[in-house]
This record gives sequence, structure tokens and C-alpha cells, in this order.
Amino acid sequence: MSLAACAAIVERGDPDRFLAAMSCPPPAREVLFPLYAFNVEVSRAPYVTDEPMIAEMRLQWWRDAVEEIDAGKAPRAHEVAAPLAGVMRAHDLPAALLDEAVAARRWDVWKEPFEDAAAFEAHIQRTAGHLAWLSALGLGAGAAEEAGVREVAHAGGVAAWLQAVPALEAKGLQPLVAGRPDDVRALAGAALARLKAARVRSEAARLAVRPAWQAGTLLRLAVREPERVARGALALSEFRRKALLGWRAARRG
Repeated sequence: MSLAACAAIVERGDPDRFLAAMSCPPPAREVLFPLYAFNVEVSRAPYVTDEPMIAEMRLQWWRDAVEEIDAGKAPRAHEVAAPLAGVMRAHDLPAALLDEAVAARRWDVWKEPFEDAAAFEAHIQRTAGHLAWLSALGLGAGAAEEAGVREVAHAGGVAAWLQAVPALEAKGLQPLVAGRPDDVRALAGAALARLKAARVRSEAARLAVRPAWQAGTLLRLAVREPERVARGALALSEFRRKALLGWRAARRG
């Protein structure tokens, strides 16, 4: 039931990751759904209140929960905490990465702009990058694959970020270091180049980066038509999204 609860949370809160997980073998879903549900919970924590200090408290709750799990204590009474504890302990996942993933969400709370491109890169790595690498570790990937997993996750994170720009701006955030069409084109082009150069070899690593299945297509679209980002029109049709995922799953990529 706890795994089903995690799957339901992901289906509601992150439909693309839900589809990606469902395209993976059932044993992989036992690792992915608790991690993805954790990601949904911490990503929405800053938005359940207009009070920054309350949002901080909600994020701290998760940081404390991760610390307690790492210390061997019983998981807190939350439908995600117990399955997350199971995955962390079964696969010896580094609590420091989970903690950094939660801490990164403080950006959403305080609405400060990114200082520079390096700060934006760090944010993508602590969110999309950490989640993908934790997934890969849980599925059995070796340390040598971290760089490739993180490069694909970076591309997927940038693509998803560009899709979210109008929604983030509507919440009072400043999601881009520079938002002119040429800047968007450069950002998407750099992420696309990194995606093309990335090497992900094992099945575990390929399953871990499956949520980035749309990244290449979306980034190419952003390079050709960067104006789509501001309009909220950086998206694929439902048919094309699912066809791409089906093709990726069939190729075990």
C-alpha cells in the first residue's frame, strides 16, 4: 500500500516521471516511486503557504526526516517516509544528496534570482541531477556512471525548467539568469550539446534517466523557437510524448 501511495502522489504531482516509471520493469518501480514521491513532496512544500517561515519549516521537516532515517530511527508518520526509508536503507543511498535536494528548494521560498549561470547549474544538479543519480544508485549503477547520468539529467532538468518558466514567473520567481530569446537559445543549445555527449551504458543508469526522454526534442525546439518559452508553448503533443517514451522503452534507453 505504501508503494501504491507513492505512485499515486507521483501520478498527480509529476505525470511525466510517473509515465517514465511505469515504462520501467516492476522491480525498478519499487525504487523509483518512493524517490519520485519524495521529490514531489519537497518540490511542492514551498507553495502550500504564502509564509516563507512556514515553508522553511516544511522543508526542514523533510531534512529532519532524512537525517533520522540515516541515523537508523523509525521513519516519521508520513506515507512517503516509510517507503523512502526502505529504499535508502536497502541500497545505502547517501542521505547528504537527499538533504541537498531538499535544501535546494529554499530558492522557491525566498524568490531570490540566481546569482549567475553557475548558481543555476548548481540548482539543476541538486534537484534533477541528485534525483537521477540517487535513482541510478538504487537501481544498481556503479560510480563510473555518475557523470553520464548527471549530464542526461541536466538536459532533462533544463528542458523541464524552460517549460515551467511562465508558471514560475507567475509565482513571483525569476527562473532565468537571462531571459532574452538569444539567452534561451544558448541555454538550450548548451544543454543539448551535453546531452549528445553523455554516455549512459548500464540498464540501471538508462532507467534512472528515462524521465529525460523528451529532453532532446524539447531542447531542439527551444533552440529553433526560443520565443515558445515565454509563451508557455514549449511542449509536445500527447501522441508524440507517448510515442517517444514507447520508442525509448523499446530500445531500453
